[in-house]
Amino acid sequence: MTDDRGTDTEPTDAEAEPTDAEAEAEPAETDPTEAETQPAETEPAANRWRLVTAAVLGVLLLASAGLASWLYFYQFRPDQQTDAAVAAQTVKAADDGAVALLSYAPDTMDKDFAAAKAHLTGGFLDYYSQFTHDIVTPAVQQKAVKTSATIVQSAASEVHPTSATVLVFLNQTTTSKENPNGSFTASSVKVGLTKVGDAWLISAFDPV
Repeated sequence: MTDDRGTDTEPTDAEAEPTDAEAEAEPAETDPTEAETQPAETEPAANRWRLVTAAVLGVLLLASAGLASWLYFYQFRPDQQTDAAVAAQTVKAADDGAVALLSYAPDTMDKDFAAAKAHLTGGFLDYYSQFTHDIVTPAVQQKAVKTSATIVQSAASEVHPTSATVLVFLNQTTTSKENPNGSFTASSVKVGLTKVGDAWLISAFDPV
């Protein structure tokens, strides 16, 4: 193109085309409607996260409730079953059994041993049966040994739904042909008990 003076006014390539730097500098046009709709697009995602969070919290609460129930039925409830009445039963069983074990006479020996066995269970019953047959019976027959025991004091040290330990303090008086005046012994015994059916039976008998 030429102006009125005949000068060429056609733009050069540099004037006609913007440089890369100018092109990059120009801000990109933004559709106003697109900008307005962006927050609306993120709102469903936020709702989804809230739903997921609520679901996770619900699962955690259910798991917590399940754990609490398990602890109650398998840990705390057995402890509640070992109340004072149960402890008293174990103490009485230990006292009665200890007296039966340590009381016998030549004239009633077989009856005494049978009564003692009724208080025992497990391996200790087998041990007592063998011990009275091999050791005690010959001594009672040959030396006329007679012994009786009385409870001084006793208390439960451990009580569980099916087992217990009772500490028993007792006095024992023993007479024989060699010592007709008798001898007096004070001793303490740790008595282990096992619940068999509705009865508490002695499963261990250890002097302390």
